[in-house]
Amino acid sequence: MKKTKLFGTDGIRGKANHFPMTGEIAFEVGRAAAYVLKKKHGRNKILIGKDTRLSGYMLESALTSGICSMGMNVVLIGPMPTPGIAFVTRSMRVDAGIVISASHNPYDDNGIKFFSSDGFKLPDSTEGEIEKAMFSKTLAKIRPEGAAIGRAKRVEDASGRYIEFVKSTFPKGMTLEGMKIVVDCSNGSAYKITPTVLTELGADVIAINDKPNGININVNCGATHSEALQKAVLEHGADIGIAHDGDADRTILCDENGEIIDGDKIMAICAIDMKKEGILKANTVVATVMSNIGFELFLKKSGIKVVRAKVGDRYVVEEMLKRGCNLGGEQSGHIIFLDHNTTGDGPITALQILSIMCRRGKTLSALASCVPIYPQILVNVPVRKSKNMEDFPSITTAIKKAEKQLESGRILVRPSGTEPKIRVMIEGDNMDAITNMAENIAGVIRKNMS
Repeated sequence: MKKTKLFGTDGIRGKANHFPMTGEIAFEVGRAAAYVLKKKHGRNKILIGKDTRLSGYMLESALTSGICSMGMNVVLIGPMPTPGIAFVTRSMRVDAGIVISASHNPYDDNGIKFFSSDGFKLPDSTEGEIEKAMFSKTLAKIRPEGAAIGRAKRVEDASGRYIEFVKSTFPKGMTLEGMKIVVDCSNGSAYKITPTVLTELGADVIAINDKPNGININVNCGATHSEALQKAVLEHGADIGIAHDGDADRTILCDENGEIIDGDKIMAICAIDMKKEGILKANTVVATVMSNIGFELFLKKSGIKVVRAKVGDRYVVEEMLKRGCNLGGEQSGHIIFLDHNTTGDGPITALQILSIMCRRGKTLSALASCVPIYPQILVNVPVRKSKNMEDFPSITTAIKKAEKQLESGRILVRPSGTEPKIRVMIEGDNMDAITNMAENIAGVIRKNMS
């Protein structure tokens, strides 16, 4: 196996059945993870969950085989939201949890990411050890035999455990009776979870895109394609619409008027409410460099500090832990409530907003209307993986030219951590102007790197 870097900002990702998302690599990842984790902890169990992609079966079997071949046991929980896997990993006290998912990406992509035994993302250093073990000759010499080979067992009630956990984050004595809620499950891992939670709390639930078949996950639905949600909310006269991505660590909302409420507005609503309740730790919210400047200025006027981390919920969590914060997230809808879970949790995010609506007696549009958002444009440019933006002076020149033209706002050009793309984001007062700037920069990037 040729040595190459496998782990990115959110585990290993790629097109299923192409390097590195092959059964062979998954087997080696399982072997190396079992070797590293057993050496670290001396315990003997790794949990595996997945979303609804067809290739999940292939990768689940390969990972299981690799782990068992090193003498560790496997707990299989089947389709489960990423935050649910973090919770079950923690509650079952296993050595680690593995998530087989490519989040919001198309169905023919997939990924492998790890949670440590405490439910947080595996540290970069441990991922590095796993990679190192994969490319060493050490593992080939370790072949447990007989009773020393690991075994796998399936836990059938994992979804029930997570459903009860999510419901426990909703205020006792409060009900959703009388509320009509549309849920776009993205044909992903929350296709049963969120509708069940909301129904058991008393809501009238209309679930859409809740029939996964292995290839329809994220297809024109969910958090990244909100049109179906908006249409359904208006058609049914719903109080709120909720959309997850494929692994349900994101939530995007739709108000009763069909307007989308993104992660920035969700964080702002929650931050204001948490401050009023006296539970916003460090009087600070951790966002990323992608969060809108209007969101930051609004919270600043309310006496709340915003700290920005690198893009990626793992970096948001790291900053939250360092500063003692309990609220953070991303514009894309990864919202982390550290008082409840260790990672972005779509179902819990939805319940936090619903509880605020109930306690304050306000519609979602009323809660969100006070958060000003600057016009923002985001252009994603597909590029070749082997090229670095820094190697092309013309790109730097184009960015500097746009910065001189921009009177008020921000320009952020960065490589994606999960896809072979360069993301060009510009905020400013004039949408037409920033769109032209973004397209000009994107054009230079395409010319040099595509």
